[in-house]
Amino acid sequence: MAQNTVEKTPITLLGLGAMGTALARTWLAAGHPLTVWNRTPARATALAAEGAGAADTAAEAVAANTLVIVCLLDDTSVDEVLAGTDLADRDLVNLTTSTPAQARVRAEWARERGARYLDGGIMAVPPMIGVPEAGGYVFYSGSPELFERHQQTLGVPVGTTYVGEDAGFAALHDVALLSAMYGMFAGSAHAFALIRKEDIDPAALATLLADWLVAMAPAVHQTADQLRSGDYTKGVVSNLAMQVAGTPTFLSTAEQQGVSPEVLSPYFELMRRRLADGSGKEDLTGVIDLLMH
Repeated sequence: MAQNTVEKTPITLLGLGAMGTALARTWLAAGHPLTVWNRTPARATALAAEGAGAADTAAEAVAANTLVIVCLLDDTSVDEVLAGTDLADRDLVNLTTSTPAQARVRAEWARERGARYLDGGIMAVPPMIGVPEAGGYVFYSGSPELFERHQQTLGVPVGTTYVGEDAGFAALHDVALLSAMYGMFAGSAHAFALIRKEDIDPAALATLLADWLVAMAPAVHQTADQLRSGDYTKGVVSNLAMQVAGTPTFLSTAEQQGVSPEVLSPYFELMRRRLADGSGKEDLTGVIDLLMH
């Protein structure tokens, strides 16, 4: 039987927090030669016992391989760790959480130092890494050639989704999705608060709540369609006027249950403002325009 002689891409990984360590272990398990560095050497030592090469300095780690992946605390940490390293002819993939503006500046910063650049936004938590069925993935933006070159390697720990040549787009998609997530969490917190003092099992509500949120999720496609067409009345089922008329019930219920309406009130106020503009036959999509500066 012929042996598989395909060589696995060697990787340098800077940063061994919970996410970095999870990434490292999946690459090691897949047979990729891995050089690691971390400010706390003990974390690198632990991975060395599993087959990684532990570099004494970030500069030494960067020098070891062409593909350099950075997974640090923040953009300032990237500056500090890469200061004094030689990035010439390196493929730099930055998985550190940043803003779109920071990613664009970092891409230019890398180019000036002779490196090719990809920015990444991780849509996963550490337990999802190396578990394909968990559904996690990483947004990538920047050099399309660089993404194509390393897509297979980058896809070992978690899925990959390329979102454009603009280096800021991965961070923008990351924050957009997480912003929607926190809005969902806010609404869920309000829902649980409403029943908190009643003889209602939170677990029973959780089952109903999860199913309801799943049922409502496809509404985002209608919002996108209305934004693309510019017709906010397209396909409307419950128009803005009707929904605004129902908001006093939500606020009164909160008051009766001794619950602050502070997570709902700002959105309801936007709905009322849009209605005041004469947009009663629209869907809720017009609220998006009110959020734009």
